Amino acid sequence: MTPQPLTADESPSALGRRRAWFGLVVLMLPVILVSMDFSVLYLAMPTIAQALHPSATQELWILDVYGFLIAGLLMTMGNLGDRIGRRRILLIGAAVFGIASVAAAFAPNAAFLIGARALMGIGGATLMPASLSLIANMFPHPADRARAIGIWTAAFAGGAAIGPVIGGFLLHHYWWGVVFLINVPVIAALFVFAPFLLPEYRARSTHPFDILGVVLSLLGILPIVYAVKDAAAEGISIRSVVIGLFGATMIWLFLRHQKRTPAPLVNLRLFSSAAFSACIAVALFGMMAQGGMAYLTNVYLQSVQEYDVLAAALAGIPMAITIAVFSVAAARVARFMGVRRALTLSLLLAAAGNLGILSLGVHSPLWIFLVLTAISGIGYGIQFALVSDVVVGSAPPEQSGAASGVSETSFELGTALGLALFGSLATAVFLGHSDGRFADSLGETLDHVGTDSPVALAAKQAFVDGMHAAALAGGIALLVLSVVVAYVMRGKDAVR
Repeated sequence: MTPQPLTADESPSALGRRRAWFGLVVLMLPVILVSMDFSVLYLAMPTIAQALHPSATQELWILDVYGFLIAGLLMTMGNLGDRIGRRRILLIGAAVFGIASVAAAFAPNAAFLIGARALMGIGGATLMPASLSLIANMFPHPADRARAIGIWTAAFAGGAAIGPVIGGFLLHHYWWGVVFLINVPVIAALFVFAPFLLPEYRARSTHPFDILGVVLSLLGILPIVYAVKDAAAEGISIRSVVIGLFGATMIWLFLRHQKRTPAPLVNLRLFSSAAFSACIAVALFGMMAQGGMAYLTNVYLQSVQEYDVLAAALAGIPMAITIAVFSVAAARVARFMGVRRALTLSLLLAAAGNLGILSLGVHSPLWIFLVLTAISGIGYGIQFALVSDVVVGSAPPEQSGAASGVSETSFELGTALGLALFGSLATAVFLGHSDGRFADSLGETLDHVGTDSPVALAAKQAFVDGMHAAALAGGIALLVLSVVVAYVMRGKDAVR
């Protein structure tokens, strides 16, 4: 059934243009928080381990449960926001996120911290699709919306980049709980300004909420994410294969259900649009390449080049800057050369940065790494902003929250798959050079033999070879995708 017309208080026309841009600043706050909390905990984990003494399994759950629940609930929360109100779900999620952050900061043991991180994931899953779909209401003009989404994407990239830097500074002066407490003042600011600057929007429908779709989506996405992360950490095993197949089966049942239900969680007709489908593929494969190489190059900087954690985090800033700048500039690039050519160019630039990793060796100067990742950042910034813009623009206004959830889920799955597939490829090459001399990872090997022994030098070279293999695979995947996008998006090069 077609949703009923919006009420007067829900109309985006009630917002002046200036008020909309101030509202965008408010929407950037939760985006920065969500992206920071993905990266900041990697720095804090050693300190948390000393304080709470988690088991190895508990450590993995502290790190991963947040991302698991965000990935599994994005589509559900996007659809729920369309129904009960996007501003409302944003504030509900922010409240949950803030309360969980305080609980995490004062967690007395590892089990409590895992529960608090899970609650943060539930809250965080509401923030991304709600904020992105609200942009569609606040900026009805395509040019303004594209620019706003570019700024939104830049905020996400900036949060991921400054997370380790801020975390390193705070951990140097305070106890580990402060990395969670920094969320509280940001959440407080959101509650102060959001009611005045953000519009409310909800689509009215007489159909009941698709509970079965929610259950099937969770039973599909969560096992798949778990399986790929397990395969990345422990290697491919019967357990990971069985869990992955179960998740794939549930996704198949979910898609069948979505075709039949009168009020689906995801409108599958959106995928009949070549632009929408191509952008979802770009989100998936782009994040696979970016996520996989971000992990491997971080190990490269710390274990091969022997930079400390904070220095490695600072080395990621040039890429974050180019992602942020070209996220904002993506709309202008698309107006100049068309969406199809802009997306194709972005994939080629990302591929060039990935393939350039092949030039890095054990003793390469840092500036080469900085240049290559900055080039990749140009490509990723353009493609991630355009993907979000096209996905939101392709959906009817009453379904933009659900569409945002689909694109964000693709980003999350892409990150997990990149870590699993490219990480596993690099590990396989590393162990293939071992001849029984290395432990299961470079870090363990260096712990056993030191950093300057002949075995250590051989292990570092073996890791670099593995990183090269992953970079080559990622670069080829991006090149192939650029050809596919150029073909399927023919006719999408009109100036925006």
